[in-house]
Amino acid sequence: MRFGCAWYPEHWPEARWAADLALMRAAHMNVVRVGEFAWSRMEPEEGRYDLDWLERAIDAAASHGIDTVIGTPTAAPPAWLTRKYPDTLLVRDTGRPSTHGNRCHFSPASERYVEFCRSIAAQLARRFGRHAHVIGWQIDNEYSVVSYDEATRAAFQAFLRSRYGTLDRINELWTTAYWSQTYDDWSEIPLPVGPHNPGLMLEFRRFVSRVYANYQRAQLEAIRAHSDRFVTHNFLGWFEAVDLDEVTADLDLASWDSYVGSGHLDPLAEGVRHDLVRGLKRRNFWLMETQPGSVNWAPVNNALNRGGVRAMAWHAVGHGADAVLYWQWRSALNGQEQYHGSLVAPDGRPRPVYDEVRALGADLARAAHALRDTSLVAECALLDSHDDRWAIQLQRHHADFDPGAHAASFYRALRPQVHTVDVLHPSRPLDGYRLVVAPHLHLCDEALAARLEQFVRRGGHLVLGPRSGMKNEHNALLPSRQPGPLAGALGAHVEEYYALEAPVALDPAGQAQIWAEWLEADQSDVDVVLRYGRSNGWLDGRAAVVRRALGAGSITYVGAWVDGDTMNRLAADWLAVSGVARTPAAHGVEVCRRVGRGRQVWICINHSREAHSVNVPFSGLEVLTGRRCDGALSLGPYGVAVVEDAAP
Repeated sequence: MRFGCAWYPEHWPEARWAADLALMRAAHMNVVRVGEFAWSRMEPEEGRYDLDWLERAIDAAASHGIDTVIGTPTAAPPAWLTRKYPDTLLVRDTGRPSTHGNRCHFSPASERYVEFCRSIAAQLARRFGRHAHVIGWQIDNEYSVVSYDEATRAAFQAFLRSRYGTLDRINELWTTAYWSQTYDDWSEIPLPVGPHNPGLMLEFRRFVSRVYANYQRAQLEAIRAHSDRFVTHNFLGWFEAVDLDEVTADLDLASWDSYVGSGHLDPLAEGVRHDLVRGLKRRNFWLMETQPGSVNWAPVNNALNRGGVRAMAWHAVGHGADAVLYWQWRSALNGQEQYHGSLVAPDGRPRPVYDEVRALGADLARAAHALRDTSLVAECALLDSHDDRWAIQLQRHHADFDPGAHAASFYRALRPQVHTVDVLHPSRPLDGYRLVVAPHLHLCDEALAARLEQFVRRGGHLVLGPRSGMKNEHNALLPSRQPGPLAGALGAHVEEYYALEAPVALDPAGQAQIWAEWLEADQSDVDVVLRYGRSNGWLDGRAAVVRRALGAGSITYVGAWVDGDTMNRLAADWLAVSGVARTPAAHGVEVCRRVGRGRQVWICINHSREAHSVNVPFSGLEVLTGRRCDGALSLGPYGVAVVEDAAP
């Protein structure tokens, strides 16, 4: 286990470093991340580098038993760069260029900027690539911005040309005859500002991901030429800016930054994000940033309750985190994030939350031997792709149809009943899964449909949600009824879809909200699981959920966004039919399972402010206290138990 924080030695006199590092070590920290916003200190003028201070900081940390991850500073270009080369500045969709003084005010498609990034990354790697206490690299910070400059437009047109080959093909697949959008020259194709052709908008989202993949690859190559340590990027979880699967493909390790903001941890909302990031590389991940108490950017920047920081960290570990780092160590005296929570106050003394973090560090150290070389194993997978979410987000058809929230509604029903759910791109292999749930497989082609049908015929159980099989990869409607190429396997189709003004009753129980589809059976062996009650006349008595046995498995179609209780009942039925092992727990208590060679580790977290006693289907040594667990646990408010026993 790695435990640490983001440290900014460039903000403080070197005479202060030893005191800060001693406090970190007292909190059982063994890693810091440094450098990711320090470009002006590393290269104070073009071509003149000053990395001596960084080496002294890395060595000082090492003298306290703390290793370092270096962040490339490319999210914050220095003023000399943007002044001398204004073409590198980000241009807003209004056409106005950004000004210096924030971060991420650059164009990631600018070839000039990419070369500057490659250069600073190479300088860092040459200096520190083999340093004994530099264990890894983080490229940039939280990819998020999109530039609308002319270089980006030219790059977008070149991207489309490489994908489509001819304008005739674009005109055909995007149906540009509609509203006289037909293009006769590549230079006519615009960057989408505001509502636009669905095909163009989806391709622009893909293009932005490709831009960041190329931007990242330039730094990645520069680092790998001089270093064999891991390289990662800190993503923002379930985030719409880039396709995480594409941009993570070149990296050694997936990591992300987890923040609550206003309120307190919702373990299911946060859990699906952890599982999404774990699914990017199908192995454990790092939590590169998390809040030590409060943030500065939320509508209400409340602090987490006493015990909440500890529970939040164990929640991440339970979902596959092998590292937890806090942002940040000490508050800067000025700058946009002055008010952000930290472990040490501006005066250099620990804040109250420091003691909780120190106790957490001690717990992680006690559990390190049990957690070593363990990972999560799931029998249930949830399929998610940025393409599907982007396509729906661009044309919701109902203001409240948030595709992220919709996918999470399936996860919320499944996760409390099982110890692990994998979140995967639909293209990933499905071997080893008993149950696969695709909340909205909106863009579906024949090849994907064939893979899913084969999964079912071999004994898997597939659940499709509403809006599945509606479009092709070009965001064009399919010339068939939903679920498109999966209709034959389902033995049913969607006769019509409806955005709902008000909830509709389901028979025998429950409600449909936001979205409802009228399902019609095409085969006699299709079973109707739920029907609609009285509604708009069109839906009255029609099938809302159907299931069909196929080969050794089954396929279910949920044609509505159903209420939570109904989804819970449906999920319990899917788990029973598919034979997925269930791990029930008391309300407010989450049970996670990590598996290693010859052992399994159960992490039980009380996410509430009330004490809970829970019966658990395992026994073994509770490693935090050294006591024996014999199938029952008592957890205080935000309490945690870590039980190690032999693997079955």
